[in-house]
Amino acid sequence: MIYLDNAATSFPKPAGTAQAVYDFLTRTGANPGRSAHGLSLEAARIVYEAREALNHFFGGPDPLRVIFTHNATYGLNMALKGILKPGSRVITTGMEHNAVMRPLRSLEKEGIELAVVPCGRDGTLDPADLKKALRQKADVVVMSAASNVTGTIMPVGEVGAIVREKGSVFLVDSAQAGGVLPLDMEKDKIDLLVFTGHKSLYGPPGTGGLIFGSRIRETEVSPLIEGGTGSRSETEEQPQFLPDRFESGTCNAAGIAGLRAGLQWLLERGREVILKEEQRQSARLAEGLSGIPGLVLYGPADASMRTGVLSFTLEGHEVSELGEVLDTDYGILTRVGLHCAPSAHRTIGTFPSGTVRMSVGAFTGDEDIDAAVRAVESLAAGTSK
Repeated sequence: MIYLDNAATSFPKPAGTAQAVYDFLTRTGANPGRSAHGLSLEAARIVYEAREALNHFFGGPDPLRVIFTHNATYGLNMALKGILKPGSRVITTGMEHNAVMRPLRSLEKEGIELAVVPCGRDGTLDPADLKKALRQKADVVVMSAASNVTGTIMPVGEVGAIVREKGSVFLVDSAQAGGVLPLDMEKDKIDLLVFTGHKSLYGPPGTGGLIFGSRIRETEVSPLIEGGTGSRSETEEQPQFLPDRFESGTCNAAGIAGLRAGLQWLLERGREVILKEEQRQSARLAEGLSGIPGLVLYGPADASMRTGVLSFTLEGHEVSELGEVLDTDYGILTRVGLHCAPSAHRTIGTFPSGTVRMSVGAFTGDEDIDAAVRAVESLAAGTSK
């Protein structure tokens, strides 16, 4: 089996990730922040250490401003629906995932104004176009740091400087970039950063979060849910302080333990090393596929301008058929279709049929890439198994 679906979730995970989840469930197990006994305190220590590590990794202002959620989608909904009110104006790009677009379309029906800045056919964003859109003041600018369809790396730092100058809130979806690209909330002038734990941070599914920058007043952001926090139990009002204002109910402490271990593995191996290797493999894959008659690649031609994600179509073949044959005949696991990003596919010209997406990860080898190229060559030549 060759796994080329790391943009959906990284696989396999480092051994330490699974071990940390197992250790938590078998040795700690208690509910963090709910009791004063030793196991509960140990659980709280593990969760806090994960906050510290993530805050440091993303250049956040304070570990207590790291809010744990189930995933990036939850964090994006929390930020967008917590800040935007009827009459608000928000700007996004033409390459966004539905984790951004669906809450925005829902909020649009409630009276927010939405402006979508178009991107190039390779998914790139010209910061000048965003600057034009900001001639009219916006409350929030939200964009992904990298596309889940083409891997296109977005100019986060340049956009952050523009948004800060205009006085808007800058919200970044790092689902496809967190753990592989250099993101720093302070340097990149990011006010709110959403991350997912199960992709390039190598944690388990069910983990993610939202980090509040120092310019965001937490009391001006409405919680998505309210309830028990283990703090201020004498009152029936939601606590106003972080992280409790946004973390009601029992957290996924076992998953957070795994996320902490995944991030530790990432730091030991080196984010820069992983990025360099993924871009090298992506270039190897693109080079191999580009010579196949009828095959069209999408995204930037320069591998340094994209992550380890590559999309393609093959003339005369439905993408669903390609994905199925690659899986059943060659044991190559990919993702086909629209990848929950119809706006991005409209931008690159592949809506509504979509593309075949291959995405490498830290455990992908050259032999996997070469096998994938040979398989697509066989499909194109009509000589598949």
